[in-house]
Amino acid sequence: MILFVLAIVIGLVLLVWSADRFVDGAVGVARFLGMSTFLIGMVIVGFGTSAPEIVVSILSAMNDTPQLALGNAYGSNIANIALILGTTAIIAPIVVKKQAMRLDIPVLILMTALTIFLVKDGNVSFLDGVILLFAFVAVVSFNIWHELNKKRKRKQAVSEDALDDESSEPAESVSIAKSLLWLFVGLGVLVGSSRMLVWGAVGMAHALGVSDLLIGLTIVAVGTSLPELASSIAAARKGENDLAVGNVIGSNIFNTLVVVGIAAVITPINATDPEVLIRDLPIMSALTLLLFFICFPLTKNRKDERLKGNRFGFGRIGGVLFLMLYVGYLVLLGLDANGVI
Repeated sequence: MILFVLAIVIGLVLLVWSADRFVDGAVGVARFLGMSTFLIGMVIVGFGTSAPEIVVSILSAMNDTPQLALGNAYGSNIANIALILGTTAIIAPIVVKKQAMRLDIPVLILMTALTIFLVKDGNVSFLDGVILLFAFVAVVSFNIWHELNKKRKRKQAVSEDALDDESSEPAESVSIAKSLLWLFVGLGVLVGSSRMLVWGAVGMAHALGVSDLLIGLTIVAVGTSLPELASSIAAARKGENDLAVGNVIGSNIFNTLVVVGIAAVITPINATDPEVLIRDLPIMSALTLLLFFICFPLTKNRKDERLKGNRFGFGRIGGVLFLMLYVGYLVLLGLDANGVI
């Protein structure tokens, strides 16, 4: 029992520390490269914090249980939107910029629709997996091209003197070597500490006689999303809302396309569990659509300084709504597992 308590305490301390370092590194890299924190959050933070999911996907496919990859991917996406953005919004309002509303969230919705189209027959074939992986490469390539194109247009729009002033400031204030160090060290400790925390919590729960079902629906479910949760909360505390939103969008795209795609390429998924099609996939899709629509009415006539000048986002009310929906999802899982429904 003492070992489990130590694992929880040390894991929690390292989780908080590494999340701060990871966010600092990501912001530093973004500023050095002249790219938005949203793109860095989507590409580096989002995909980096999804490392546990990709490991589970590969291992489950190699062990001839690729359906675990579906539940892992879709369950993580549900937690990312409802749990992570909900918790983050309670701490600090979620501010979503125009680009995310016009491009990135619609792309996530489109990729979700692609998933529904491919999985609706109950199978995810080798070809389906290739299509998902190709879509992932296309999405990332387009986002990087779009960001570089915006950067080029900004350079053309300013005078050379203004450009020199603008570009020299980040070079002096940001050390790329230090930023990269914190980025990779932070990510490694973030993932490792989350595993330690989950191990300690599961061990203590077993020692106290808590059922495996309750452990799975609470500790393990939340534990797989701890890297995203910790980095999003750290980003919100530092006022880097773009990083938090980009983290979730990037992680969900990664889970939807790569986690499922790699599993299907290694071992095609036949006879998908019906619950995935009638419960998890519809809930994931509904939450993705809700994320888009809940952002529209927020920021008009708001007194919060963090929301001024922004048109899209949601605050504590939206955060509470998402958390309530996540609790409802866990209750639904529990009722389903016990044969109540």
